[in-house]
Amino acid sequence: MDKLVTRFAPSPTGLLHLGHARSALEGWRAAQDSGGRFLLRIEDIDIGRCREEFVAAILEDLTWLGLHWEEPVRRQSQNFDDYGAVLDRLRGADLIYPCFCTRQDIQREIEAAAAAPHGPDGPLYPGTCRHLSHRQREEKIASGVAYGLRLDVARAVARTGELSWHDDHAGAITAQPALLGDVVLARKDTPTSYHLSVTVDDHLQGVTLVTRGRDLFEATHIHRLLQALLGYATPRYRHHDLLTDESGRRLAKRDKALTLRAMREAGLAPAEVRARAGFA
Repeated sequence: MDKLVTRFAPSPTGLLHLGHARSALEGWRAAQDSGGRFLLRIEDIDIGRCREEFVAAILEDLTWLGLHWEEPVRRQSQNFDDYGAVLDRLRGADLIYPCFCTRQDIQREIEAAAAAPHGPDGPLYPGTCRHLSHRQREEKIASGVAYGLRLDVARAVARTGELSWHDDHAGAITAQPALLGDVVLARKDTPTSYHLSVTVDDHLQGVTLVTRGRDLFEATHIHRLLQALLGYATPRYRHHDLLTDESGRRLAKRDKALTLRAMREAGLAPAEVRARAGFA
C-alpha cells in the first residue's frame, strides 16, 4: 500500500461535533494504516464568521481524541496570495469572468425563467454576466460596482474534455461540473472560495486521499475540473456517510449536546467517542 497523505480541514465557526470526529478519524486511520501522513488544515477564509476561540477548541478536541498531525498547520487566511496567483492564471486563460449580480438579481432571473436549471443545491446561476462584453465589464468595474469572479464552466470543459475521478465507495465517476453551474471562485470581501482554496491547498500539501462527508460528493465535480485546468494531480476520494441524530437529521454545529466538548464534559472517554463515530 502506498503511504497516503490525508487531511482534516474544519472551519472554525463553531465547536466540533461527533460528525467532525468521524471525518477526522477517517483521514487519521487511513494515514496510520498506510504509514503515511495526516495533516490538519484550518479553513478560515470566512473572516467574518471564523473565531480564534474555535481554532483553539479544534486543537484541544483533536488532541483529546488522540490525534496528532504535522506542523505547521496551514491556515487559509494566511495564504490568500496563493489563491490570488491561481485566479490570475485562470483570468489569463479567459476562464473566469466578473459577476455583478446580487442575490436578489439572481433570484429575479430565476423566477422569470420558464424552467431554470437546478443543481444539487437548488437553482443554478443563470449566467447573466457571462454574456457581457469586455467593454460592459470594464465600465461596471470602473464605476465601482461590487463583483465576484465566476468560473466559465462550459468554456473550461471545452478545454479539458471528459474527466473522471475515483471514489473508494462509489468507484469510477465521470465528472459533471455543469451540475454546479458557474461557481463563484472569489468575492470582493473574500478573495477565494471553498472550491478554489481546497483544490489549491490539497495540491500544495500533496494530499493523495481526500476523506470527507457525502455532502461534499458533488463538489468534487468542480474540483476535478479545476485540477485539470491547473495541471494538478488528482487524489483519490473517500466520501463517507454522514452521522445523524435520533430524528435522522444530519449533525450540525447547532447540536450542542453532541459537540466533542460536551461529551468530554459529560465524562465520556476518548475511546467511547471514537466508538460512537464508528472507529472502535
